[in-house]
Amino acid sequence: MVRLPLTPEEVERGQRLGALLRHARGDRPMLQTALDARVSPETLRKIESGRVATPAFPTIAAIADVLGLSLDAVWAEINKAEVDRPVRAVEPTGPRRHTPERLAS
Repeated sequence: MVRLPLTPEEVERGQRLGALLRHARGDRPMLQTALDARVSPETLRKIESGRVATPAFPTIAAIADVLGLSLDAVWAEINKAEVDRPVRAVEPTGPRRHTPERLAS
C-alpha cells in the first residue's frame, strides 16, 4: 500500500502530539509507559519525536490512557494551531449538480 505524503498541517499536528505525550510522560520511563500502553518503545519514541505524525487511533488512545490524558484534551491540543490559523479563501468551482448540459458532455 502506498502512503500519500503528509501535508504540512499533518506534520505539525504530529509534532504537537509528540510534544504533548512527552510532556505528560514527564520523568516516567519510556519503556514502562510503552509496556503499560502495550506498544513498543520504538513506536512511542517515534510518536514523541514526531516521526510518526499520524499514529493509529488505538495507539493514541492506549498511550493517553496510561498517561492520564483524556482524548478530548489530546484532540484539543493537537488541533489548537488550526483554530488560530486564518481560513484560506477557496475559489468556487462551479455547480456540483448534474445538469442536462453537464450530463450530455
